[in-house]
Order: sequence, then structure tokens, then C-alpha cells
Amino acid sequence: MINIEEHFSFHKNDIIVVGCSTGPDSMALVDMLLKIRDKYSLSIIIAHVNHNVRKESYDEALFLKKYCEDNHLVFESMVIENYGDDNFHNEARNIRYHFFESIVHKYDANYLMTAHHGDDLIETILMRIVRGSNLNGYSGFKELIDMDDYWIARPLIFYTKAELEEYDKINQVPYFIDCSNNKDTYTRNRYRKYVLPFLKEEEKDAHLKFLKFSKSLQEASKFIDKERKKAINRVLTGDIIKIDLFLNEDEFIQKEILYYILSDFYQDDLILLGDKHIQLILQLINSKKANAFINLPNDVIAKKNYNEVNFIRKVDEISNYEIEFDHFSSLPNNHIIEEIDFTDDNSNNICRLNSNEITLPLIIRTRKLGDRIAVKGMNGSKKIKDIFIDKKISIENRESWPIVVDSLDRVVWIPGIKKSKFDKKKNEDYDIILKYS
Repeated sequence: MINIEEHFSFHKNDIIVVGCSTGPDSMALVDMLLKIRDKYSLSIIIAHVNHNVRKESYDEALFLKKYCEDNHLVFESMVIENYGDDNFHNEARNIRYHFFESIVHKYDANYLMTAHHGDDLIETILMRIVRGSNLNGYSGFKELIDMDDYWIARPLIFYTKAELEEYDKINQVPYFIDCSNNKDTYTRNRYRKYVLPFLKEEEKDAHLKFLKFSKSLQEASKFIDKERKKAINRVLTGDIIKIDLFLNEDEFIQKEILYYILSDFYQDDLILLGDKHIQLILQLINSKKANAFINLPNDVIAKKNYNEVNFIRKVDEISNYEIEFDHFSSLPNNHIIEEIDFTDDNSNNICRLNSNEITLPLIIRTRKLGDRIAVKGMNGSKKIKDIFIDKKISIENRESWPIVVDSLDRVVWIPGIKKSKFDKKKNEDYDIILKYS
């Protein structure tokens, strides 16, 4: 019998964003939360992403919206209009989690909950073992992840998919089935259809054994993290590896350093990165060539320049973008810009604007030749190119860095770097707050 309170500690007035696909797993999670909503005075926000690849997805979104209305739940949704990445699942995941995080911040939630279960964990661990990873990657995914200002929680990790489907049947929970989950085209589906049944025949509680294995690896990984941090301080200058210092480290720690750096590009989904990629990077580092590079998944490039190696994302495909801003934008440089209701932050990651002083809508674009910004607190204007140089922004990053302009093409903000004369202090009049993260 599933009891979501058995393994997860709820608190009075928790604010929870639930990533819901309308599948049997996520609908079961929503139903469980509804059953204890009054007990803990929970605020529940349902966040749904329409991946826009199946014609049924629009019906599913409409169903979920109506379900939320009937159950007095807040409903937030988005549609992925287009994909620019060769790896559909990875790009969809990145967009999905950027959206979820924006909803978490919008409602100041303390949890983002997803319906990942024990079978998902088995599949992830097996896929990473076969592909190759580090200890952290081999552990699959965690039950709880500290995101600084909120937690990602997976309270169903202790249960199997069959148990969740049985829960839906007993409690008459409605859900939709994604027919693409049965296609052998996708690697995860093949593990689900052919490998998991065998494991469960051998041991019905295999998911709990894998969970114990995962937690053991996470504990070992914590110890290794401490040693890796010491090594990183020795061999890294900013994001650049000093090769002579790197080669003094133990080979195991060398690999851990590389996985750590690359996690910025692949986030916590290291499934795209395997042993062969790490070996290629090590070959690059040890090569006699003064200048060389190799291509990695998702348009990441490892570049060697004499005694230095750094990693960049290839910008050919993402240069010269222009996006009309409407409350939330997921950017090609893997950051987001979102409109928020309140913050005490006054850094360059925040911009406050008065809509009466600019011409809407706002546009997010890459820089143009001759772009200038009327810098806040300074007479006249300054070339954006010079600001990038002053801030030591690499050429590659300059090409994809977002510039926010109004509809008259006046630069109102360089996110994370510089504010314009249009930015307002906290005690001035403004009706728009933008956040870059």
C-alpha cells in the first residue's frame, strides 16, 4: 500500500509545484497530494509542458486544465514550439526544468515534485553503467536535491510503476498513456520492456536494492567531492584547466574534474556523456599539439591552447537569435529570463523597468555591430563590445550573450553584466521586474 507520508516529511503550509504530464505516475502523485492537502494546508501548483510532438498532447493539456479547475488547483502550462537540438529528450528535459524552476520562483515554492519512481531509477542506473559515467552518474538520481532556494523532491522513488498503476485503479485516478513509451526506438524503452521484467523475476524488490546501491554511491561521491574540490583549486583558473598542473593529479581525480566541469553543460543528466568522451578529452590534453579541439555531444567543444584547455558550446547554430519576450524565455545559452513579482536582489541579474519609459514588447536578441548602451549612472553611452572586453567575456560567449532591447531597439539591459539608464532603483516607480538565471 502506497503512503506518500511514510518516506517524505510534509510541513504545514508547504508550497509545492508538481511537474505533471497526465501520465499514470504524475496523476497518482497529484491525487496523493490532494488527499493530504487539507491536513497540511498545502498550496499545490500543477506545471504542465506540452512537448508538441503528438496530436493527443493538446487534448491532454485541456484535460489537465479542467482537472485542476475541478480540484481547485493552480494550473501553469507551456508549449515547446520548436526544437533546435539533435537530442530531443535532452533538450525537452532542459526546457521542462527551466519552466518548472520559473514556476517555483513565481509562487515562491519550497518544493518541485516529480513522479520519478523506482523503475525509473533502475533504468537510469543501468543506462549509465552501460554507457559509462562517474560515481555520481552511476547513482542515477537523488530522492532530494538542494537547489539553494528550493528542493527537487521525488517522493515516489520507493515504489514501482506497477504499484502506481494499481493505486490509480483503486482510487479511480484518470490518466493518459503516451504511446511513444512503447516504441523500441528509444533506449530507455528497451530497458523498460526487456531488462526490467527479468530483474523483477529474479527479485521482486529489485527497485529497493537499486535504491540502496544508489545511496551508497552518493555517500562515496560526497567523499570524493571533497578531494575533487581541493584538486580543482589547484588546477583551474576560472573555467580554464592548466594542463601542467592537471597532469600532476591522480588519473581518477582528473576524470572527476572533467565530469564536474562538463556538468555545467549537461546539468545533472550525464547520460549523454560516456567514458569514450572523457578518454577523448584526456587524449587531447596529453597530445603534443599546441592547438587542437574535439567535438562533444550537444555542440560542446573542448579546446586546447598550449598549456590550457577550456570548454565552450558551439555558437554557429545559436548566433543571431531574436525572441519576443512574454513573461518567460528559455535562451539558447542555457539561461532563462523571466518576469517576477518581487525580489530584494539588486545585482546585474535583476532589472526593474517602468513600462511608460520604454516601448513594449521587449526583445531578447544577440548583439549587433555598433550596439551601445546608455549605462546607468553614467553620462553618454558605451559600446557593448567594450563592456564585454572589460568584463573579460570570451568571444564565444559574446556571440550568444542575450541583449534586452525595447521595440525601438534601445538597449535596456545586458543580463548579468550591465544595467542601462532605464533600470529603476527599488524605491523608484517600476512595474516590470526581470530576472536572469
